[in-house]
Amino acid sequence: IGDAKIVLTNKVLIDKEVMDACTNLGLICVTATGMNNVDLVYAHEKGIRVKNVAGYSTASVTQTTFTLALYLIGQMAYYDAYVKSGSWVKSDIFTHIERPFGEIKGKKWGIIGLGTIGKEVAKVASAFGAQVVYFSASGANNDPHYERLELEALMRGCDIVSIHAPLNEHTKGLIGEKELSWMKKGALLVNVGRGGIVDEKALAYAIDTHGIYAGIDVVGIEPMEEGNPLLHVKHAHRLAMSPHIAW
Repeated sequence: IGDAKIVLTNKVLIDKEVMDACTNLGLICVTATGMNNVDLVYAHEKGIRVKNVAGYSTASVTQTTFTLALYLIGQMAYYDAYVKSGSWVKSDIFTHIERPFGEIKGKKWGIIGLGTIGKEVAKVASAFGAQVVYFSASGANNDPHYERLELEALMRGCDIVSIHAPLNEHTKGLIGEKELSWMKKGALLVNVGRGGIVDEKALAYAIDTHGIYAGIDVVGIEPMEEGNPLLHVKHAHRLAMSPHIAW
């Protein structure tokens, strides 16, 4: 397909036009887990098989999920700045009690997308002492080890919600203004799935007005655009972001 080059994107690159131009095309191999950059419907119609690389990023994505969660739950940005500013040197006591932090133990952790990565996150969250529940966007996923909830019940009841789903017809725009309004004040949303699952404008608004926290590794357009509303939240301490490194 023209000059070969490496492209990481959420856009559909292999579309109808490309597939029609490749008259002998029988297999598309995606060197990633997500396949949202291929028109899967048209590929199926053409009898072209599409394969991804399953399992290679499970440990990395799981680790990044907890990196973002612990950073925010533990208020680590605040404590790091407190120490490095020299404030601890001036303290009258051995510790600092002005900013409380939370624990995962005893919290309710909701998982959107209980696939290979979601199940690994569930195992680690359980090891921390969290109660794990999940939502199946396709409706086809059932796991006897964890309670399955509808989306509204999960968003309303959970202290932490993490997204590990692909971007498809079931998940595109799944989390918007209404769904974010269901979350408790102080609850945490972690998205290490795909950016298009969460409405970023609605998320920025919820962070500033509803008091929720968010750990974000993916956005709808990558690289992130200058006008992305997440870059302009007023309460930046409630948001942690990484540049799509969880793979």
